[in-house]
Amino acid sequence: MATLMSRLLEEVSREHFPHPPATPEEIEAFEQRVGWKLDPDLRAFYLQCNGAELIKRLPNSPYQMLPLSEIVRARVTIYGEDDDKWGPASVYALCDVQDGNYVLVDVSRKENGRYPLFDGDHEAWPDPAYCKQVASSFAELLEQVMRTRRGLYWLGE
Repeated sequence: MATLMSRLLEEVSREHFPHPPATPEEIEAFEQRVGWKLDPDLRAFYLQCNGAELIKRLPNSPYQMLPLSEIVRARVTIYGEDDDKWGPASVYALCDVQDGNYVLVDVSRKENGRYPLFDGDHEAWPDPAYCKQVASSFAELLEQVMRTRRGLYWLGE
């Protein structure tokens, strides 16, 4: 029986716009650079596609899953500075949802072995009152995107 993640990856490959896979060496270099390991969902995704545009191609894609080479701390992506005043060092931008907003991954904690994902609204970051958790795992995020087929599904837009 196929796992949820394998079914989602098949759908990404079949119906969306995946980039070529990352090599194990690229994943290892990424993990060395950032100082944390991909969780099982993220590892499976990047071994299948090193980034992807979901639903539509750029520039109209509401979800651009960033390639490993573009994943940096959220505070660098949003504010251009790697400084604690712009948010925690443990939060990274994972997916560009356009207009300067991102889906963020918090690598300081795991739920069931997976990193939680958050809304990275550039106007509210890093205020937790506005930057709510949008998925408990990368698989949950992908599943919601595939099911709703609309941008910012967690805001009902």
